[in-house]
Amino acid sequence: MSSIHGGSDSGPTLLHDFSTNANPLPVPASLSTALQAADRSRYPDPRYLALREHLGRAHDVSPERILPASGGAEAIRRLSLAALLHGMREVWVPSPGFGDYAAAAQALGLRVRSYADVTQLLQELSGSAMVWICEPCNPTGESLTSAQIAAVAARAALTVLDRAYEPLRLAGTAPELPSNCWALHCPNKALGHTGVRAAYLIAPEADALRHRMQELAASWVLSAEGQVLLMQLHRPEIQTWLADSRAQLRRWSVQQREMLMRSSWQQRESCTPFWLARPPAPLNHEALRAHGIKLRDASSFGLPGWVRVATLPPQSQLALKKVITQ
Repeated sequence: MSSIHGGSDSGPTLLHDFSTNANPLPVPASLSTALQAADRSRYPDPRYLALREHLGRAHDVSPERILPASGGAEAIRRLSLAALLHGMREVWVPSPGFGDYAAAAQALGLRVRSYADVTQLLQELSGSAMVWICEPCNPTGESLTSAQIAAVAARAALTVLDRAYEPLRLAGTAPELPSNCWALHCPNKALGHTGVRAAYLIAPEADALRHRMQELAASWVLSAEGQVLLMQLHRPEIQTWLADSRAQLRRWSVQQREMLMRSSWQQRESCTPFWLARPPAPLNHEALRAHGIKLRDASSFGLPGWVRVATLPPQSQLALKKVITQ
């Protein structure tokens, strides 16, 4: 199964990419400088001790609980394999949701079950299953409550929260993480560097899967650039920039929603800079692409006629408006 994603494609460079969930704000110069200075002349520390200690302090957990990964997709694949080797045979994925959860499970022969809401999940969930929760969810931008997540974690054999979009949450507060949950952090979208593949998992305090995950990791799973990106994430300057980004994205998303509403688009609520929208008539994606504009067709999410649209600056909004109102 080949997962479909937003972002750049094999065509000419996009001028207005509404299909990606990456932060569109200019990144701080210090972040760019740090990445350019990454030492590519030698291997990183294969145990990533300094990085794990740094991230452990940031999350107030022991370094042993931090497991670097070469991006969210790699972490999803590796954790799915670890679950299989640990005896799990069933994986629950959100629907609509990120396609890599199901793709990883299907590649391993695991049974894939989908859930549209937590009520359905709790009614059918067995105690030997793995559950993926995208929090906030891609592509909907919806968020669960702490009580809902705790109820799932109390029933499942393995619950994983994908928190890739938490740094870009524009409304509400992050739900609490139960002590027996795994957490996946993929900050490259929030930091505006999707091309730098870097992520990390936080394992529960006592979990037999942690050792298995370490055994399954490739040598030097994280590149020099990836290590630098993760080291930069919790710097005060970067956190301030992220807070400023959220404030700007809130303003731009209001403007963008109003523009689409005036064009009679149906739009769902979201706590993120991206959301699901449905135009009054089917879009010609090829025509949009010819204008350097791309929206994420939601057909692969099981939502034909819908698109996932990300917040972009006013000049990009004007470009989209010009095309869709012709």
